[in-house]
Amino acid sequence: MIIERKIKIEIKKKLFESEIKKPAIIIYGPRQSGKTTLVKEIFKEYPDKSVFYDCDLIETRELFSYERSNNLKSLLQGVKLLILDEAQKIKDIGIVLKIIVDTIPETQIIATGSSSFDLSNSINEPLTGRKYEFHLMPFSFEEMIEKKNVVEKKALMNRMLRYGGYPAIALSGELDAQQKLKELTGSYLFKDIFMFQELRKPEILTQLLQLLAYQIGNEVSFQELAKSLSVDQTVIQKYLFLLEESFIVFRLGAFRRNLRSEVVKTRKIYFWDLGIRNSLVGNFRILEGREDVGFLWENFCISERMKVTGYKNNYSNKYFWRTYDQKEIDYIEEKDGKLYAYEFKWGNEKAKEPKLFLETYSNSTYKLINQDTYLDFLR
Repeated sequence: MIIERKIKIEIKKKLFESEIKKPAIIIYGPRQSGKTTLVKEIFKEYPDKSVFYDCDLIETRELFSYERSNNLKSLLQGVKLLILDEAQKIKDIGIVLKIIVDTIPETQIIATGSSSFDLSNSINEPLTGRKYEFHLMPFSFEEMIEKKNVVEKKALMNRMLRYGGYPAIALSGELDAQQKLKELTGSYLFKDIFMFQELRKPEILTQLLQLLAYQIGNEVSFQELAKSLSVDQTVIQKYLFLLEESFIVFRLGAFRRNLRSEVVKTRKIYFWDLGIRNSLVGNFRILEGREDVGFLWENFCISERMKVTGYKNNYSNKYFWRTYDQKEIDYIEEKDGKLYAYEFKWGNEKAKEPKLFLETYSNSTYKLINQDTYLDFLR
């Protein structure tokens, strides 16, 4: 079963955009998020003079090595579309891609990589002004609900709060989904981080993830995390950076502009995929009666919103808001000089409008997102 990826439309807009020099298209994303399937689907649409290379293969890495770059013109003669899957495996890949972009303008490149800190470090400087970047995450709710009725959408939403949207998991039965998630969180998903040369204590990474999994929706203190794990705060910050660059978690900073009472030096950490989070805490129970369902709902709405806006290049600054006397807003988007505030409620309880925030920031709006209003928010 093929789920049409929303990002595919945006990628195809950039293909063959220029006859003079075609910027490389770089697709980042976590392992198992569907990058290979996506580029193979694109490859099928351009069968004429297109080639696909798996960079996990030693022979591919040798073929595109910098030492053999003099052979690139003959290798790619007549090639219209070149796809390099897991391109970070090629040594000096940034320089190799730069050579192709600069000297073989008739060839369009698509390169994928599961490790942002690995691939981006290799290509950022050589490909300055020569690339478009895209991030492919696990299935979004919007992608999954195509051609679904209201009842099916509700059931799918409930499932995604428990098992997330990784393709292999989303298309599996319940027992298989649990087993695959346990395998994914066991080590495979974090393989790139474990291989990172500066990582000294991989066991700390797992423990940190478990602590973060229990704290979704709450403010996170680096000092408290460091104390719990008996490490320095700099270790926590470095490992969190690696987790963000590997598309496991993301952070929201606090919004502060006009009020002295606004909290500023803090952050919230969310998971890109709730299946990963639930696997880390060992809880796949149905949502009814779960004490963490409100936090799951908040994480789900925010992460799905960020997928949708990211795929559509609808960028904005994103925050949460709280004062020292505990007035708070779950999520804020700042765009074009306006503030859009949202509160997330799983049940039918009413939410009190944030009067102080709306009075302080006259350029703001406020909306409650619950099970009756979430569909428009996630589109």
